[in-house]
Amino acid sequence: MCGLAGFVSPSLRADAAPGVITSMLSLIRHRGPDEAGYYLDDGLTMGAVRLAIVDLPSGAQPMADPSERHWICFNGELYNHVELREELRRLGRPFRTQSDTEVALQAWIQWGPACLTRFNGAFAMAIRDAVSGDLFLARDRYGKRPLFYADLRGEFLFASEMKAFRAYPGFRFELDPRELESIFAVWTPLPDRTPFKGIRQLPMGSFLTLRDGHHTLHTYEELEVTAPPFTGSEAEAAAYVRETLRESVEMRLRSDVEVGVYLSGGLDSSIVTKLATDLSSHEVRTFSVAFEDKTFDESGNQHEVASYLGTRHSSITVSAADIAESFPSAVYHAEVPAFRTAFVPMYLLSRHANDAGIKTILSGEGADEAFLGYSLFRETLLRASWHELPEEERADKLAGLHPELAHFGPAHRKHLTGLFQQFSVERLPGLFSHELRYQNGLFATRLLKDRAEPFADALALVRTAPEYAALTPVQKAQWLEYKTLLAGYLLSTQGERMGLAHGVENRCPFLDPAVVRAAAAVNLRFDDGFDEKAILKKAFRGELPASSLTRPKQPYRAPGSAVFKEQRPDYLELLLSDAELAQLDCIDPAFAKRLVAKIMSTPDAEISTKEDQAFVYLLSTAVLNQQFVMNRESYMGAPSKARLNVRTIADRRVNRPAPLAVGGTL
Repeated sequence: MCGLAGFVSPSLRADAAPGVITSMLSLIRHRGPDEAGYYLDDGLTMGAVRLAIVDLPSGAQPMADPSERHWICFNGELYNHVELREELRRLGRPFRTQSDTEVALQAWIQWGPACLTRFNGAFAMAIRDAVSGDLFLARDRYGKRPLFYADLRGEFLFASEMKAFRAYPGFRFELDPRELESIFAVWTPLPDRTPFKGIRQLPMGSFLTLRDGHHTLHTYEELEVTAPPFTGSEAEAAAYVRETLRESVEMRLRSDVEVGVYLSGGLDSSIVTKLATDLSSHEVRTFSVAFEDKTFDESGNQHEVASYLGTRHSSITVSAADIAESFPSAVYHAEVPAFRTAFVPMYLLSRHANDAGIKTILSGEGADEAFLGYSLFRETLLRASWHELPEEERADKLAGLHPELAHFGPAHRKHLTGLFQQFSVERLPGLFSHELRYQNGLFATRLLKDRAEPFADALALVRTAPEYAALTPVQKAQWLEYKTLLAGYLLSTQGERMGLAHGVENRCPFLDPAVVRAAAAVNLRFDDGFDEKAILKKAFRGELPASSLTRPKQPYRAPGSAVFKEQRPDYLELLLSDAELAQLDCIDPAFAKRLVAKIMSTPDAEISTKEDQAFVYLLSTAVLNQQFVMNRESYMGAPSKARLNVRTIADRRVNRPAPLAVGGTL
């Protein structure tokens, strides 16, 4: 795992390039605290910070092929690097290390962009062709690793995290009201977007070519949520799913450092933990979050699974004070407004794992999207068939959607029936599955001074997606989840960004392409979708505690606006002070003040979900504005005191301003 950064800048003085790239890398040092390096030629500067996971002694970056024509900075892991290395060796490609970075480079030299469909991994990478002058950027098919870029009229910047751009001379961040409107409405940035003007991210499954100062974007693999239906029996389907998952976990245990597991206590992480204990030659360490507020606490289930599987378990108990204290630091690493605080405990958990000496973690992300685990999918099935179902069956299915939520209880049944009737017909073409959810986001868009059409870009996304129109309502729901909430929040804000804030890499066995295909082949083949993840439960029956297989899904949640009302952190003044609130140019101060006043004066039980989400959006946007736009370091958390360990410098400039020494700290 690493972080990368770089720039193409004809206007930058040649002697300034080393200082700029080291400053950029210093800002993302948390992603790769072990070592750093950079490459310079007369057209490009790029570098990487490294978290050493595979081939610790000789995997330093930037890395070149023997001819020194091609150079790579690589962020992530190729889980199938062993198999790819053997194939490439048979084709005559030379290797000098055991690093998966070198496999990625040699695969690119051998196959060009076609290599990307062969990769099973989580990655973002930059490759420089020193002969043609081309720069290639690429990102994995599910968007597990981030890669941002800014094309600034002849100057081109790229980095694993946008904060690296702060070190580039003259660069300024500015919030983009249109993007904020879309983020508030659909809960995350769309695949190629960010909340800042002029900054984009490479979408999942794509690569970018920069040639002669112009960039072009290419899709190398479309997202697939369909597969030929499984033709065997239900028992055979369960065995097929189990074996595919076993192979995925086995591949993700490849590492030269110890691999731990995040154990939430739910089905998905319990399955990953079970397979990890089966496949590991040593005791597996598991890590989890507990909450002081028992409304959100799942520690009992976590300890039950850990005891059953014999792991060495460790947890942290998170309080409201902990969330309030760490919120600005977590927002700084997330780099995007958030609609809930659940990412903050994950920030604290990764610090706990790092303190325990763990660099690599397995987690259960992607299981709900692949195996239809969310209530969203059951809601979509019910709404899509609403007019064909007898009234009694509608009522039964509605009653079973959210047994854990009070507002889905009998007292609210009449209201819910009317709501589902109202949303049984599509209003936003292609977004049918998410229309109910997006109502909460629609309320949050009222925070903005200028509002246009909050769903315009989401509508364009599905309208232009190949073969999207032919998908079933549930498959469309899956597609949207993969493209938005999974990539834009769960894998990034709540996952990768919180992990790498403390140098912890996350690996997701359920996001193996073979597992995703297996899920698509068996979903709804042996059940009606209302028994969540029925095939997964059958696949691991008898191998997990009975409660893991029978208890309803409890979504991971954390306290919201109540935290800030109770704790009154200093930064709450960003919303309570008219002068501070006025610094948010894009925010409607009148609506914002009414919302804040209601949150601060109303009992928590009387705050609606949409109001709670809008408040967290407003606060996180205000903090983000202070950190990135106003550049106030006091809001960014305690900076790392460790110095950047520059191990590799490759200077290929024809006219070097001055000799550069290799190694040392900056």
